[in-house]
Amino acid sequence: MKSLYKRQLIMMVGIVALSFTLLSTAFMLLSYRYIISETRDRLERNAGYIASFTSEYFTSDYYLKTQGTILEEAGEDFYRANVETLTAMSDSSIIVADSTGEIIYASESELYTKKIPQNVVDQIQERGSYTGITNLNGLYSTGRYFAGLPINVRIGDFEVSQGLVLVSGDTSGLSEMWRATATIFFFAAVVVLLIAVIASSITSAHQTRPLVEMAEAARKFGRGEFDVRVNSYKDRCDEIGELADAFNSMANSLAKVENQRADFIANVSHELKTPMTTISGFAEGILDGTIPPEKEEDALKIVVSETRRLSRLVRRMLDLSRLNALAESSITAQEQFDLVEVVSQVIISLEGKITERNLDMDVQMPEDKLMVWGDPDSVTQVCYNLMDNAAKFAAAGTSIRLQITKKDGKAYTSISNLGATIPQDELPLLFERFHKADYSRSMDRDGVGLGLYIVKTILGNLKENITVTSEDGLTTFTFTLTLA
Repeated sequence: MKSLYKRQLIMMVGIVALSFTLLSTAFMLLSYRYIISETRDRLERNAGYIASFTSEYFTSDYYLKTQGTILEEAGEDFYRANVETLTAMSDSSIIVADSTGEIIYASESELYTKKIPQNVVDQIQERGSYTGITNLNGLYSTGRYFAGLPINVRIGDFEVSQGLVLVSGDTSGLSEMWRATATIFFFAAVVVLLIAVIASSITSAHQTRPLVEMAEAARKFGRGEFDVRVNSYKDRCDEIGELADAFNSMANSLAKVENQRADFIANVSHELKTPMTTISGFAEGILDGTIPPEKEEDALKIVVSETRRLSRLVRRMLDLSRLNALAESSITAQEQFDLVEVVSQVIISLEGKITERNLDMDVQMPEDKLMVWGDPDSVTQVCYNLMDNAAKFAAAGTSIRLQITKKDGKAYTSISNLGATIPQDELPLLFERFHKADYSRSMDRDGVGLGLYIVKTILGNLKENITVTSEDGLTTFTFTLTLA
C-alpha cells in the first residue's frame, strides 16, 4: 500500500527537480543567446574598424606614394602597430587577407603564408559578412567565434574588394560560463531539494499523523470502545481540524446511539417483562383455582389489556423497522391528497381516547379541501402519533388545539396541548430514537420512545420539517407539507 507520506514526498521532489531542470535549461539558452549576441556584435564592430582603417590606409596618399620605395616598409610597420593596438584593446585575434584568401597579416605569426578557407572567402564576398564558430579548417586548434567583413576600396564610382578581415574571439569563456552556471544551479538544486524533502517530510507527517490516529480510533469503535476521541487536533484551523471535529461529532453520535440502544433494550425488556408476568400470573391463577370464579372475568380483562400493550409494542417495533428499510432504499412515493380529510379521520379515530381523558378539541382548519403532496398513509400516521401524544400528556379538562394554515406554498399543521412544560434542553432530543423524557415516564406507560422518531423519519423521507416549542405548559408541534 502506497502511503500518503511517500506520495506527497515523491510529488514534492519531482516538482522541485522538474522546476530546476526547466529553469536551468531556459537560463542556459538565454545566457547562450545573450553571450553569442554580445560576442557577435563586438567582433563585427571590431571587424568594421579594421576594415575601415585598412580601406583608408590603402587609399591614402602615403600608401600610394611609397609603393615600391624604401618608405613602404615604414608604412607597413605603421599599419601593423595600429592593428596590434586594436587587437590588444579588444582581446581578440585579427586576420587580414587579400581577395584570394592569402593571409597578409595575422595576430598569430604562425598563420602567415596560410590561406583562409574558400567557403569563408566566398561568403564574405557574396553576402558581405560572415559569422560563426569554426577553426578555419585547422588554422586554429580549437573552435573560435569569427566575424568577417570585406575590405572595399572606392575607385571613382566603383567599389573594389581588396581583401577581407576576420576577427575572432576565444569560446573558452563561454564554456567557462556554462560550467560556472551549471555548478551554481547544481548546488542550488541540491540545497533546495534537501529543504523540500525536509519540509515535505514534516508537512506530510503533520498531515498523516491525525489520520492514523483517527483510523486507530475507528478500529476501537469497531471493537465497541465508544469513549475514544481525537482531541489533539480539534483546535487546528484547517481541514484536519474540521475532520477532527466531524470525527468527534460522529463518535458522540455513535456513543449516544449506543446509550439509547442500551436504554431501549432495558425499556423493552421491562415493557415485555411486566405484561408477560401479569398475563402468566393471572392465567396460572385461573388454571390452578387461586382466582375464584367470580373474579375470573376481571382477571381476563387484565390479561386482554396487557396483551394489547404487547401488541402495541410489537407494532411500533415493526413500524420502526419498516421506516429504516424505507429510508435506506428510496424516498416515500408522493401523491396529491386532501389534508383536511386525513386530519378529520385521525380525530375521529382518537375520539374515544380524547373523551376518556375529559379533553376538548379546538379545530381550526379550512372548510374546503386542502390538497397537498405526500404519502397519505404516512401522513396519517404522523397526525395520529402527534394527536395521540397530545392526548396522552394534556392535562385533564383542557383542550387540544389543531390548526392548519397556508403560507409560502406550504401547509402548516400545528397540534398543541396544555400540560407540563418540556425543558428547553429536552426539546432537541424528543425526535431521537428510544428517547423518553424523565418527567413523562410515569405518565407514558404505553410508549417506548419511538412515536416522535417515526414522525421525524416520515417527514424527513418526504423532505418536510417539524418543529416543537414548549412555554408555560403549552407544547406545540408544527409540521409542513407542500401544497399541490
